Amino acid sequence: MNLLFKLLLISSMLFSFSCAKAEEALDDIRCLTENIYFEARSESTAGWMAVADVTLNRVVSKRFPNSICEVVFQGPKYKERDLPIKHKCQFSWYCDGKADTIANLDAYFKISYFVRTILESKTFRFDITDGATHYHHHAINPSWAKSMTQTVRIDEHIFYRN
Repeated sequence: MNLLFKLLLISSMLFSFSCAKAEEALDDIRCLTENIYFEARSESTAGWMAVADVTLNRVVSKRFPNSICEVVFQGPKYKERDLPIKHKCQFSWYCDGKADTIANLDAYFKISYFVRTILESKTFRFDITDGATHYHHHAINPSWAKSMTQTVRIDEHIFYRN
């Protein structure tokens, strides 16, 4: 193989790798943005950060999937169609039976910018939930909460870790 061919082959492999990485990064941004939008769009920046922290804490936990999108969309699906089983998902908005329509574009774009800043930052990020992997709205009392340690309450949600 001549040198030019080898360089072209290597550069095309690197380009394919970087394109795949870029596509994965865009998917991560979209999935985390949707999760924060549907879970906490009307809350403070701290509320957004807390939902992001729980999602990212799950990604690094051995008990949950390894990617942001897999964590966000985790849950059983009907075999005959690719839809989640109602009320069986990790994040309620994904399988509550309601349309997942993004009606507030201003909030969506603000959250998207916020998410890009978090995911693209190369600096240390402080986890404001103190390792939480679960949360719920303060008005409900799920049975699983009794077996976990409450870490913090931020805006409308209470956060927990095992």
